[in-house]
Amino acid sequence: MEKYLTELIGTFFLVLTIGCTVIGGGAGVIPPLAIGSVLMVMIFAGGHISGGHYNPAVTLGVWIRGRCDTKDVLPYWIAQVIGGIAAAMVVSFLRQGVPVKAMMPAVGPAFVAEFLFTFALVYVVVNVATSKGTSGNSFYGLAIGFTVLAGAFAVGDISGGAFNPAVAVGITLMGLSSWSNIWIFLIANLLGGAAAGFVFNNLSIDDKEPEAVVKTAS
Repeated sequence: MEKYLTELIGTFFLVLTIGCTVIGGGAGVIPPLAIGSVLMVMIFAGGHISGGHYNPAVTLGVWIRGRCDTKDVLPYWIAQVIGGIAAAMVVSFLRQGVPVKAMMPAVGPAFVAEFLFTFALVYVVVNVATSKGTSGNSFYGLAIGFTVLAGAFAVGDISGGAFNPAVAVGITLMGLSSWSNIWIFLIANLLGGAAAGFVFNNLSIDDKEPEAVVKTAS
């Protein structure tokens, strides 16, 4: 239960930060910096308990990589989505009265952008947080947070920069994205996460067997 609560809390603060910085918050570099930073600190806070996934796509990629128990996948997803929904409700209360306009991205570019940077995110996660070659490192949270920051800067204006199905649910509930577009995030993000897990397994053949104790993150 501790693992699932940790996933809920981390996802909650990730989505809360997204909502509060995008809706009536700072412009320009402020949202990406805040979002990457909160993900980083929440990973450092909860990585030793749950792995600090805070993202169904990360959980999927880590499961494919062999470092997440099958019995934990669905509970992690549920906890992450609940965290995103709860955060959306809090943002709606905190930012009540602030006008919100849903982004209407071009489907093709948005899908590709979400796939590519979700792949990048999960690829970084499995390499810095589950690989024997980087075992015990102290930089994994920073690397993962900066990947999201880079993605937000690079394609935030193209897709919204979710890279996370739980975030997609949250921003849709907040009105930042249309319900008609949520499939873009769900499919592209999960495909990107799965692809990263498979690529890692094929590039790191000697690193596929799970260890007795492992720390995973994102």
